[in-house]
Amino acid sequence: MAALGSVTALTLAVSTSATGHLTPGATAAGPGPAVLSRSAAHGPCMISGGAEIQMSEGVPTSAGYARSTGTVRALTLMVDFSDAPGEGEALDRYAEFFPQTQRWFRTASYGRLDYRPEVPVRDWLRMPKPFHEYGIERGAPFDPAYRGLVEDIVATADPKVDFRSYDLLNVLVTPNAGPSALDTVLSVTFAGNTEAPVADGVPVANASFVYSRQDDGSGSYDRTGYRVLPHENGHVFGLPDLYTQEGGGAAGHWDIMSEDWGANNDLLGWHKWKLGWLDADQVHCASAPGTREYTLTPLARAGGDKVVVIPLDGRSGYALELRTRAGNDETVCRPGILVYKVDADVDTGMGPVTVYDSHRDSGGCTRSPNVHAELSDATFTPGEVFKDPGRRVTVRVVGVDGEGGWRVRVHRG
Repeated sequence: MAALGSVTALTLAVSTSATGHLTPGATAAGPGPAVLSRSAAHGPCMISGGAEIQMSEGVPTSAGYARSTGTVRALTLMVDFSDAPGEGEALDRYAEFFPQTQRWFRTASYGRLDYRPEVPVRDWLRMPKPFHEYGIERGAPFDPAYRGLVEDIVATADPKVDFRSYDLLNVLVTPNAGPSALDTVLSVTFAGNTEAPVADGVPVANASFVYSRQDDGSGSYDRTGYRVLPHENGHVFGLPDLYTQEGGGAAGHWDIMSEDWGANNDLLGWHKWKLGWLDADQVHCASAPGTREYTLTPLARAGGDKVVVIPLDGRSGYALELRTRAGNDETVCRPGILVYKVDADVDTGMGPVTVYDSHRDSGGCTRSPNVHAELSDATFTPGEVFKDPGRRVTVRVVGVDGEGGWRVRVHRG
């Protein structure tokens, strides 16, 4: 099974003339990310990575990314080439991703992200050069091929687009440009960079490109093919890739930033806090020695306590949350407490999150197609215990209350 994913990269600075006007009722694109909801008690859990870390899991997210709460306007352009003309109507390509992406973000954010795709150009936007002349391969920082493509997109769209109206850019490339996603993944996001293109006086600092369809032949494309876009947009909000060179082995299918193919899945609670979708009183910092119990409510359900963070040092910590089959989590086959480690000192794509498996080498419990199954039964259920003797940390799942909350007992020696 081919591992599908994306990379994060940077673009160079170009500039175009200012044209057009803001759409009625629109506000100028605002910088992000959202302000992290926290209290003084969260101090020990505010882990951070070194300045050299690419797209760190640290909180709060560094400046430069798109805001992830409130109304976010996503400029969406459908692009084709003379040697890869768009097949069918451009709006058919748009319909592969919307309104599914909007619904996904609404559900994941408990309604705190009002994601609005806007299509000021409703036809294919033809690039001035054939696709093969750009030399697009796997995206990489300062890739000359992408420099040329970004310049041409901005220049071609500028007469019809007021870039000041938008918070992020989606480029939906005609899927017949480049190889199948099963062979090579070209989808890429340029996020949070300081040398972004400038159009209409604003930096186009957060842009996601989607190429070929992520169709694995299982017959699930109509339900799951859109998911590459919320994954890529996760980068524009400052989230790293959780998959590794081996695929989704470190975090499995527990976060769309790990596996964005196959059946639907949500974001980790840590990411929801990082994005401003959880209040301070929904996240507990278990930093003091001793024993304490917490009652966690399902991550998919709005309200209630969602995450317990156990800081290990200034760079890392364990996180606990309750995952059930609801909301965006359609593949959960073993409801329970998910235990994972977050390391802010690990680069994107190098495994900054590690999920701990309560049933090692079991083969997992999911039968959903194109999902790495081993970690699908990783959750801990009543009576099961996670231990880190070296750190003198023990987590015991105590039980379930009558309202669907799960009690966990955390001990720090």
